[in-house]
Amino acid sequence: MKPSAPAVPGRLTILAALLASLSAPALADSAVVISQVYGAGGNGSGATGAVLKHDFIELYNRGTAPVSLNGWSVQYASATGSSWQVTPLTNVTLQPGQFYMVQEAAGTGGTATTVTADKVGTIPMAAGAGKVALSTTTTAFAVANPSGAALVDFVGYGSTANFSEGGTPTGTLGNLAAALRNNNGCTDTDNNGADFTVAEPNPRNTAVIQVCGAPIVKPIVPACPSTLSVAQGYSGSVPLTASDDDSIVTAATITAGAQPGISLDGFTAAGAVGGTASVNLSAAASLAVGSYPVTIQFANDANQFATCPVTVKVSGLANVTMTIPQIQGASPGDAPSPVANTVQTAEGVVTLKVSNGFFMQDAAGDNDPTSSDGIFVYTVTAPTVQVGQVARVTGLVFEYTPTGAKRSYTEFKDVTAVVPMGDGPAITPANIELGANLAQYEGMLVRFTRPLTVNQAEFLGDRGELTLANGRLEVPTNRYPARTPEAYALAAANAAGMIVLDDGLFVTPATIPYIGQDGTVRVGDTVSDLVGVIDFGAAGGNVTTFKLQPTAAPVFSRSNPREDAPALAAGNVKVASANVLNFFTTFTNGRNVEGQTGQGCKIGSTTTAGNCRGADNMEEFVRQRDKIVAELKAIDADVYGLMEIQNNGEYAVTYLTNALNAAVGSNTYAVVPAPAATGTDAIRVAVIYKPSKLTLVGSALSDGDAINNRPPMAQTFQAANGEKFSLVVNHLKSKGSCPSGSGLDADQGDSQGCWNNTRKQQAARLVNTFVPQVVAAAGDPDVLLIGDMNSYGMEDPVFVMTGAGFVNQLERYVRPNGTPYSYVFGSNSGYLDHALASGSLSPQVAGAAEWHLNADEPTVIDYNKDGKPQDLYNALPYRASDHDPVVVSLNLQPKFIDMSGSVKFVQQGTVYNRFTQKSSGVITVTNNGSTPLNGPFQLQLNGLGNGLVLDNASGTFGGAPYITLGGTLAPGATMTVALTFSNPNKAVVTYTPKFYTGTF
Repeated sequence: MKPSAPAVPGRLTILAALLASLSAPALADSAVVISQVYGAGGNGSGATGAVLKHDFIELYNRGTAPVSLNGWSVQYASATGSSWQVTPLTNVTLQPGQFYMVQEAAGTGGTATTVTADKVGTIPMAAGAGKVALSTTTTAFAVANPSGAALVDFVGYGSTANFSEGGTPTGTLGNLAAALRNNNGCTDTDNNGADFTVAEPNPRNTAVIQVCGAPIVKPIVPACPSTLSVAQGYSGSVPLTASDDDSIVTAATITAGAQPGISLDGFTAAGAVGGTASVNLSAAASLAVGSYPVTIQFANDANQFATCPVTVKVSGLANVTMTIPQIQGASPGDAPSPVANTVQTAEGVVTLKVSNGFFMQDAAGDNDPTSSDGIFVYTVTAPTVQVGQVARVTGLVFEYTPTGAKRSYTEFKDVTAVVPMGDGPAITPANIELGANLAQYEGMLVRFTRPLTVNQAEFLGDRGELTLANGRLEVPTNRYPARTPEAYALAAANAAGMIVLDDGLFVTPATIPYIGQDGTVRVGDTVSDLVGVIDFGAAGGNVTTFKLQPTAAPVFSRSNPREDAPALAAGNVKVASANVLNFFTTFTNGRNVEGQTGQGCKIGSTTTAGNCRGADNMEEFVRQRDKIVAELKAIDADVYGLMEIQNNGEYAVTYLTNALNAAVGSNTYAVVPAPAATGTDAIRVAVIYKPSKLTLVGSALSDGDAINNRPPMAQTFQAANGEKFSLVVNHLKSKGSCPSGSGLDADQGDSQGCWNNTRKQQAARLVNTFVPQVVAAAGDPDVLLIGDMNSYGMEDPVFVMTGAGFVNQLERYVRPNGTPYSYVFGSNSGYLDHALASGSLSPQVAGAAEWHLNADEPTVIDYNKDGKPQDLYNALPYRASDHDPVVVSLNLQPKFIDMSGSVKFVQQGTVYNRFTQKSSGVITVTNNGSTPLNGPFQLQLNGLGNGLVLDNASGTFGGAPYITLGGTLAPGATMTVALTFSNPNKAVVTYTPKFYTGTF
């Protein structure tokens, strides 16, 4: 939208489309753009907390001429608002390639102090979504969609922003995610969604200059603590490091503040380009009490320099007032400190350093197992003491209660002195097992003596966390009915029997930890001899829990290896249910697979890019498609029921089918034409099948009743042997996005989550209304219900279905050999994906299984690219979705078999009664074969004529009467059947008998 800058080619001159019918803004002539937006400053704490304390808006001059910002401003409004807050800019001339940092409001959290600002404002910005404008005046805009000569640049960030360049906002931001303009700020195609990437914040100010098109010269990056604290009469040191991605750091010197007693020792140059140089800043015991500012300069082989300031602080040594066990307090171990909110001085051996503090432990302890010997020291910034040193700490004893926690954690905060006292004795880890009262060990070094099992890997990439337990934890209502004592007991045991393994960083890890064989770590893998410090705080999934910060690298065993697709008992039809996790051919950036822009996805009567749920762009889509195709190809089912296909007619499902056929190498699969109702949600269910194996019988049916937000879809098929069955694909209401209030659909605390009453109504509608319609249309009772029921195995909606006579095939075939599961949530495993057969079909199910290629894999290996510190993607099928597919083998059998050739018939003469006008007789049937014949049997009398009616007939089939008989007919055995005929014409009784096993 901004007029083109001559030195920056590739500009769009007009905005192609706008969302919500908003008019295009008229932008001022400028090469300055908004290059970065971050609105989560100071949000939260711990590993999911913000990295920075302040929100910020970053500007960049992408042109070739200087630009004055005199009289300009940056402005902010909420995602849908029209009220704008203004931060006037300083009178500065921005050089080509120069950045400009506008610091905005601060929160109370954050693990770094601040950004280095060129201008300080006070605007509190939303973390996820909002609108930012750059203006040549300080007059606030007054509409949701500003325009005019004063508007220089505009960024709508987050999917709910109602105005943006190109009609497509950036992705949604977060505590650990900013919107960064691509190509180091140089890209500007007038489409926020295409021009910005959601990634870790990277604040830059006027000290950073990188001209568009020029070779990128990367600077030396030093890493230095702000202070080196020592006690008077004691020496100490702190390590300093520096690296340069395109040069070798070769030297370090003190350029300011040098004096006797302060020195750089043990310098080691970087070994290669991008390597790390290191040196120790040392303070001698002879230094007097005081503060000594020192500036250290690093140099590289490209004649570049970088400096960092460190203050050497020499303090008088405070006396120890209490031991760590005394501060922690005795029984029951999780009670608040008896000296909370008082200033104390304690001493301990440093056992672990983290980004914002360290753990220390009393070397002697108090031999009381109910009181902890360890404590966390919160230093805000990186601590200067070293592991193994004795540290004397003076600070406030504080009970830290993370958001949502029901207990507190004793720590030191507002620390006024951290004094290294020399090397301490080695701390021996306490041997413990899960199930112990971990509160008694908070802050202590421990060793878990039993192998622990990975139970969740959802937060490995963004938080560096794995959840561990003694074995695999099962969803309580996956094993026991809801609200039973057994279910409540299992829920309590699960909650008490887990711990989160963290990586000690408290920020998004640069390198994803714990990844092993095949580039993954799977739920079900185990770790032995785990050593670390017991921590307590926020963890992934908005929970607070005990965590282990490891002090030695954990060693994992692949106890749950990847497996190939299930091999089931042979049948004549293989059915699979697969949730394909939002397979959308329209992307969140407003484009689609055909390259069209300004596109959207439909929910109800609205069509916007914000309604799209799958890939953000074509690159992600290809990665997603290839994983899903690899999964479906490996299963090689004859028919698939698919969930979470974009509800855009037949387009998305046809695209996927074509991709699958291309991978198979032939036109093996076809799409079952959609039924009349596919719902008003953005996603639908769909069916694809092999025409070479199955024939469609009639058209697909669906149930558009208002209770079904995603209508079930049914299709009847005929197998090669002529037998039919009906497949009904379902996707019941999810457990998330809970309703307000305390009604029946609210979370009842019984492990069934939200919307359970709606799911019960959907299940009842399915089995009591829709299935009978399907059976009537098919003329066949064989029905298989599959799909994502969003209900675990023993929950109410499943009992509605089994109560109607459907047989749970996963309980039948999987439970006897282990825990059935297709989904991992909250560190518990259970199955939301089902296969339930009607009473007539169940005997024809030869086998059923789940393929655990998705639920056990970490999210970080999926197709998405945004927000990942590393890209571990490959096109293998693993983590194609968050649900595991279910595979069922059907061995469809004829309903009846003609056994007339295996038996001998003897017809005895009939007797006519002239008073009743009836004839009576007897027929015997003898098994001439060598194997038993099992009922039910059908004895059919063909060729009756002359007005004869078989009075004791059970029914007619093919126009001839038959009698249903039970029992078993052993080899050589005979059964005798009495026959009674109405015979008004006094005719001779003649007929041809046929004998069948089965039912008509």
